[in-house]
Amino acid sequence: MIIKRDDLEGQELELLAPYAVKSAESKGRAFSEKEDAYRTCFQRDRDRVIHCKAFRRLNGKTQVFISGYGDHYRSRLTHSMEVAQFGRDIARMLNLNQDLAEAIGLAHDLGHTPFGHAGQDAMNEVMETYGSRFEHNEQSFRVVHELERKSDEYKGLNLSFEVLDGLLKHRTRYDRPEAFDHLMPSLEAQVVNIADEIAYQSHDIDDGLRSGILTSEGLMELDIWKYAAANKVPSNVPEIQKHQMVTSIMSLLVNDLASNTNKRLQKMEVGSVSDVYAHDGQIAQFSDEVSRMAVQLKDYLYENFYNAKEVMKYNEEGKRVISNLFRALHEKPENLPDKYQSRLENEERYMVVKDYIAGMTDTFAMDLFSKLSK
Repeated sequence: MIIKRDDLEGQELELLAPYAVKSAESKGRAFSEKEDAYRTCFQRDRDRVIHCKAFRRLNGKTQVFISGYGDHYRSRLTHSMEVAQFGRDIARMLNLNQDLAEAIGLAHDLGHTPFGHAGQDAMNEVMETYGSRFEHNEQSFRVVHELERKSDEYKGLNLSFEVLDGLLKHRTRYDRPEAFDHLMPSLEAQVVNIADEIAYQSHDIDDGLRSGILTSEGLMELDIWKYAAANKVPSNVPEIQKHQMVTSIMSLLVNDLASNTNKRLQKMEVGSVSDVYAHDGQIAQFSDEVSRMAVQLKDYLYENFYNAKEVMKYNEEGKRVISNLFRALHEKPENLPDKYQSRLENEERYMVVKDYIAGMTDTFAMDLFSKLSK
């Protein structure tokens, strides 16, 4: 038996929660296309993201440790895959549209600069001198809506409204995009917002311990680490112990988010997607106690990991590369690739240079900077 799109859409309409986004009820695409015979609109969006060039480049972009620092540390690509996995799991637990959550999770960092949040900060500082700004979620929207080209008929990937809306309204401690309306995003997008935080908190602990910057003894001051220690399975192998601790934290955050969000949905009597959009504030939330522990963990990571001298050394180098590379390319746009030079007649030079640098991997940016500095 072959399952077709009509079958999948029918299953969603019958089985998903009333406040879940249904593929058959999507607000559609900016450019009308013939529907696929076997995939829903959000499954097509997921596939378009996975097969675009910007997604492949995430493998060479910093999460915390600069590309090439070590074989086992997270990159933007592995981070995006973890966000998508958490997003799907939580969406499944809440009976939401897993494909929509996955598509947003995979696409949310497509516009990230090289060199992680330090690179974003450096790019924003440069853009402010031109009366503009840089925020990587807004750049992710630009990547899928303008910069990637898959058709002669339209720019971008022509993704569904719900995916684009989720990208523009993706908000975490480090992400503050300016959304194009006052409405809340879908519940699937809200879940991905927090899945992003769950992913970077848990894997940054893992990477921090692996690097030696963080220690189990130091983490014992955290309530969430104490919780994990009390719930882990005994092991005499240190690496397995650490893995079990991180896994325990992941499970706590994922399960609490799903459970508390479900309670809030029932208490608020949310009965439709429209209710989600119109609600004043994010519905998907941790419980108060787990939220307190998560905030304590974020603050600890910020002070003891992201601001550690070993990390800051690479951050400062990344900022220097982006700032000087921008200046060099802006002063001599003839060093831009042909496809970027062709845009200069119709677009501001600083926007073209910004798009070019934001799309680079860490290694490409450093190599080009070295070449132009000679």
